[in-house]
Amino acid sequence: MLHAPCSMLCALRPVLRRDEGRCPMLHALCSMLCALCPALCALRSVLCALCPLPENPYLCLMQASEKRPLTDWLPVSREELDKRGWDEVDVIIVSGDAYVDHPSFGHAVMGRLVEKAGFRVAILPQPNWRDDLRDFKKLGKPRLFFGVTAGCMDSMVNHYTANRRLRSDDAYTPGGVSGFRPDYATVVYTGILKKIFPDVPVILGGIEASMRRLTHFDYWSDSLKPDILTWSGADMLVFGMGEKAIITLLQRLAAGESIHQIRDVEQTAFKVPAGEVLPELPGVDTLELPSHVQCLADKRAFARHFRIFEEESNRWQGARLTELNGDSLAVVNPPNPPMAQAEIDAAFDLPYTRHPHPRYNKRGQIPAFEMIRNSINLHRGCFGGCAFVPFLPTRASLWSAVLRNRSWMK
Repeated sequence: MLHAPCSMLCALRPVLRRDEGRCPMLHALCSMLCALCPALCALRSVLCALCPLPENPYLCLMQASEKRPLTDWLPVSREELDKRGWDEVDVIIVSGDAYVDHPSFGHAVMGRLVEKAGFRVAILPQPNWRDDLRDFKKLGKPRLFFGVTAGCMDSMVNHYTANRRLRSDDAYTPGGVSGFRPDYATVVYTGILKKIFPDVPVILGGIEASMRRLTHFDYWSDSLKPDILTWSGADMLVFGMGEKAIITLLQRLAAGESIHQIRDVEQTAFKVPAGEVLPELPGVDTLELPSHVQCLADKRAFARHFRIFEEESNRWQGARLTELNGDSLAVVNPPNPPMAQAEIDAAFDLPYTRHPHPRYNKRGQIPAFEMIRNSINLHRGCFGGCAFVPFLPTRASLWSAVLRNRSWMK
């Protein structure tokens, strides 16, 4: 890592020495470089002796990850399940991103939370949806549910520019290569899973599902789309930062409760037949939004729908929202209050390796990981609260308000 700065200093030093007599500042700078450069060169020589690949930090990182046992990562293959002696898992998380075991990646956070709760979990990263679908079958059938996420980005934003031109790269794939996830990945993955394992519940999560949990305008098709539960055929959706909701669901499903009986977990969305009586949520109002058909027929109805949805998404105590679509009713329970500092710290203190899975060692860097691998997470959510970003339904602006009012942020 010192090769580039040291080489630059060695090249710069004679140039500065040529003109140092003309300027006192140049003279001082040159004197400092003359003292610093030999020290850097000596240090580089020592590092070269200690590490055979000092000029390629990614290869050094690969070597470090190769020294760790494979079981330090959550399993992604049948071989890794066998290493743990597992015949089946409780939860399989299907993600449109490559598996990076780091708290900046949502599938890693959810996987480690499930593991901490005492359940067996596996990750299915970027499965091939174009072939005979063997990737979706290789880990077997989970005991409790499939968790599906398009990844850290909406798959359409990941694929296309604002001018709807296809992007040439993907920051969440090894080598930055594009084409390893489908358009509308959440919908595609869910459709495949429901076809192969029709009796296994599918729970959606991530930004793509969170932003699309009710009728929404889809920029890419220039049309209104229905709620993603109707669109995909999934059983439930956990929106926003779903640590509390996913643990509650795990415990209740493990106790034998059917996912179609669970109607009162905060920060979840689900569908019920139109006319079904919903359970009372103490202290929570229920607001009926304009139906999907009304939104399609009347722009003012959709504008009212959008305003209510935006406002309720970021209240400290939001209302339960309902939206009729044909003979079914989409229900969005109110979100949990923001996590306390100790709760969010606990999510970051889980035993992450903080490295990509070793399966990617020969496929190149994962750009999204390279950007954050030496960073420290300061907060969750959007710190700026900018008016032009569409993240209000993920409670990002509420998080930014909480952060600005914490004493350690002042």
